[in-house]
Amino acid sequence: MPDQLPLFESDAAPHKRHARRQAWPSPGSALEQRYERYRVLAAGLPPALRMGTSSWSFPGWQGIVWARKRAASMLAKEGLHEYAQHPLLRTVGIDRSFYAPIPDADLQRYAEQLPPAFPCCLKAPASVTAPVVHGADRARGPAPNPTFLSAERLVAELVEPCARAFRDHCGPFLLEISPLPREQALDPSAFVERLDSCLDRLPRDFAYAVELRDRRLFTVGYRRVLARWAAAHVYNYWSAMPTPGQQAAEHPVAQNPFALVRLLLRPGTRYEAQRSRFQPFDRLVEPDPVMRAEVTDILLGAIAHRRQAYVLVNNKAEGSAPLTVHDLADCLLARLEAHPGEPARYPGGTDERPGRG
Repeated sequence: MPDQLPLFESDAAPHKRHARRQAWPSPGSALEQRYERYRVLAAGLPPALRMGTSSWSFPGWQGIVWARKRAASMLAKEGLHEYAQHPLLRTVGIDRSFYAPIPDADLQRYAEQLPPAFPCCLKAPASVTAPVVHGADRARGPAPNPTFLSAERLVAELVEPCARAFRDHCGPFLLEISPLPREQALDPSAFVERLDSCLDRLPRDFAYAVELRDRRLFTVGYRRVLARWAAAHVYNYWSAMPTPGQQAAEHPVAQNPFALVRLLLRPGTRYEAQRSRFQPFDRLVEPDPVMRAEVTDILLGAIAHRRQAYVLVNNKAEGSAPLTVHDLADCLLARLEAHPGEPARYPGGTDERPGRG
């Protein structure tokens, strides 16, 4: 289920605006002192790096992101304003668009809560990224999705609404290709053809990134299609995929118009199990120093190639997404300060243009 609510209340009552102001960390509070340390850290990071979380409505972040106790329902509706005050959280994932189209009024409400030029990464709808659909009769099994990788449906359900109501906050649109059991797996060649056709027909004034959940689709043909249409591969930390560093070894950062990293699940783990272990997401339960080192290398590569870089973190990666963001920022800054010429070690690509988005 999505972390954000499917609907907003239609009114913008004055008491809600007052509640937003009251949500700021008060002077001298423990959260404000934490933010002061974060501001120093953020000042040393490259401007083209934007890190954030894959969603935001978690009450367990009280004292980490939220100044006071708030219900998940209120955070889903009003939390972006406070989220954006965090010095290290400079982007956010919006997963809600995966489940159903977001009405224009709700996109406008999101935009009202964000500062200028704060980009969000919205997920493409499952109606486009799921290879199969399940009918009412589950006994008959799934059927092929007739709108799988339909550019027309993606534009109608996500791109056009965002162009109308959310353009100033559009980061990359994320096409997360849903995995299938081995016996139903996509043919890699057929997938490449569909993806090629889809990317060909998308508006060129937005940025797109593709996330795989099946390593068998991570082929040379797939990478060529991304290059043809200036789309990025998502370096994901996911149960059934190679690690982000292993993916980057096969598809270097220089071959992307921008870098996008999504930290979701430690390879070999399952979503429900990690959620049960890590709730309420108020501490780091299982830090992964190897993953952090690989992500740092990817970000150094993005810096070397003058690429915009995004990092989105899920609570299920290590236990608390905003705390993982802090530690990644600390790791990157330590590398930059210890070896100021280190990004130059990464050889230049043929395309040195900054990425869109």
